[in-house]
Amino acid sequence: MPALCLNLLLRARLLLGGLLLSLCVLPAMAATRVDLNDDWQFRTDPKDEGVAAGWPQRLPAQTRSVTVPHTWAVGADADFQGMAWYFRRLDLPAYLGGDAHVELHFGAAFYRSRVWLNGVEVGQHEGGHTAHAFDIGRLLKRGQPNLLAVAVDNRPSVHSIPGYAMRLAGSGSVWYDWWHDGGLVRDVWLSIGDGALLRRQTLRATLQGPLAGRTVGAEPALVTAHLALENTSSRARSFKLVATAYAPDGSTAASAYEALALPAQGKAEAELRLTIAQPRLWNVGDGQLYRVVTELQDADGRVLDVRQDTLGLRRVALHDRKLWVNDNPVRLTGLTRHEDSPWEGLAETRGTILHDWNDLRALHTMLTRPVHYPQPPAVLDYADRHGMLLVPEIPVWQFSEAQLRDPRVQALAQRMLAEMIASDGNHPSIFAWSVCNESDARLPGGLDYVRRMKALVRKLDPQRFFTFADSDVSIAPWPDSPALHEADFIMANAYFGSWSGAAEQVEPWLDFMQKTYPDKALVISEYGFVGPFAPNGAEADRLRIANMRQQLDAFARRDFVAGAIFWTYQDYHSHRNLAVGETAGFVDHGVVDEYRQRKPSFAAYQQRNAPLTAQLGWTWDDDGLAGFQARLQANAPTQLPSYPLMGYRAEWRMLDRDGRLIGQGAQTLPDLATPFMLRGRWPAEKELVAARLRLRVLAPDGNAALDTTLDHAALRLGAASYPADAPAMAPAAASVPH
Repeated sequence: MPALCLNLLLRARLLLGGLLLSLCVLPAMAATRVDLNDDWQFRTDPKDEGVAAGWPQRLPAQTRSVTVPHTWAVGADADFQGMAWYFRRLDLPAYLGGDAHVELHFGAAFYRSRVWLNGVEVGQHEGGHTAHAFDIGRLLKRGQPNLLAVAVDNRPSVHSIPGYAMRLAGSGSVWYDWWHDGGLVRDVWLSIGDGALLRRQTLRATLQGPLAGRTVGAEPALVTAHLALENTSSRARSFKLVATAYAPDGSTAASAYEALALPAQGKAEAELRLTIAQPRLWNVGDGQLYRVVTELQDADGRVLDVRQDTLGLRRVALHDRKLWVNDNPVRLTGLTRHEDSPWEGLAETRGTILHDWNDLRALHTMLTRPVHYPQPPAVLDYADRHGMLLVPEIPVWQFSEAQLRDPRVQALAQRMLAEMIASDGNHPSIFAWSVCNESDARLPGGLDYVRRMKALVRKLDPQRFFTFADSDVSIAPWPDSPALHEADFIMANAYFGSWSGAAEQVEPWLDFMQKTYPDKALVISEYGFVGPFAPNGAEADRLRIANMRQQLDAFARRDFVAGAIFWTYQDYHSHRNLAVGETAGFVDHGVVDEYRQRKPSFAAYQQRNAPLTAQLGWTWDDDGLAGFQARLQANAPTQLPSYPLMGYRAEWRMLDRDGRLIGQGAQTLPDLATPFMLRGRWPAEKELVAARLRLRVLAPDGNAALDTTLDHAALRLGAASYPADAPAMAPAAASVPH
């Protein structure tokens, strides 16, 4: 075997539409990933003729080249509903190892997909937002061309999720409230292993002792890695599992191992326990992350497969109608965001995701139900790193009681929830799962659905909370819903000022919620102001700002409101909630438009949701302006948002009106639960005419929790000159009395 192969361990040679990659397999190597995002051919199938016409066996005419992730919702086929096809050629070398195990992975395909390899159907999947895979090893022709064909159908139905919003049948439209972006909307790849694989790693952590006011736990953290493994070879084999936990600074924090044997084609589960001393805590706004790397080794210690997952050590609890993180009560705010843009639709690239989530972080988002459907890994990773809490949801939106009680819908919803939990359950940012939005949960069929889904959450992920988003509870007359008593905490969509009634009705509604659900914390899962309630876009945003401030103030006055999530970050593509006469367009609902241009509401929201306050003033000495002082304090628990600010840092910079640096400094701040006086000094200047001080308070992740300025302008009184006139200025003669 060439030395180059020995050095690289694995190189893949795949001939795909002219792209040549090499593949040279060594025995007993770690499984590798081969990306398949390039060199696809695509065409729509408006007559549903592809299967009958033999497209799974041969490339049809009139295809065009595309790159995955891809959706046909951007471009000429933007409103196409139906079947479309993707084709790719795979050539694997004849010398691929006999025990090689090859799986084909899809990050997501919206909505239904069927997959063929060389004309043989490999499998099907329903659900547009969760990852799935197919074993294709036995169907691959080694040393010969292979044709991969994927048919994707984006049409909704009464039984699909998302599906027709039958609760809204009386409105004349049963479209769900976002776009039907058909396509291979996330990455596609091959995984190639040598006879064994780690199918899944599930991490669970238990923290001990009190944590309030701490960034490092006083007692060790206990971590369990539950592993599912398979011997995919044709012979019995002995294995060793080795798990290593790496601390946020990269040092080794703990390790464990276990030996086991499996028969040919055998499967097993194992559990490794790790003890982490002095655990760095994952906190709101401070995403301290460990890495747990588990190797599957053969009897000679050679690595066959590896699983790597991040781990955040935190304790999230609900009691006394409050949300607690690491024994600290928190009240959090944030915004939702659709996976949608005019240039990518649902098939988002990492750049778009990072841009938008950087904006969300700048808007002080610490809590969000990201949107109505499972999120891509880049979103979850971002939330993990930045200490954001998430409530992911499956896209059961505006379903009627008949839909919720339908066994087909229930089975599909349970499978979607299970896929989401299996894929995303190791992310520390996730603290709860949501199973529907604005559906008939209060009716008997809906209550049955809620109870079945709750039981599944308890079975699959008992450490996390169960909930769903409800809108009926905010529509007068406000009903007491039995299903809401099943939730661990209530999520309510409350659009006072528009759909839910007059803005001032929020106060009596909150009184109703306090009395009717006395043991439940409340998260406002949606509030905001949509454009069609105003005569034009500018007026809509003015009303949006006023509504946001008024509603947040009302929420803040009720201590059982644990969080409030604004709908939404950006204007998004939809068939609903548009101006009169429009049937397709972008819903005016965001603080940025669909092109991410900021509206005035962006700055207003950012200012209102800062987690601390600063009172700035100048200091003087005999020689002039010599410094400043700033009183910094985290928001009190009576405010919204409110959460601990530990490990923050202040940076300041003073420039005169010409941009000359007068002074600058930086300081690590104590816990800002109590007021702290920050002081800065520079050589005093008497003749300083104008200058600006900029003060930023930075969270541990480097984002600004506060960014404010203080301007100095010297007081200079002036007067117009008046020419002296000696006679006029002479003293008047004394008067002589008569």
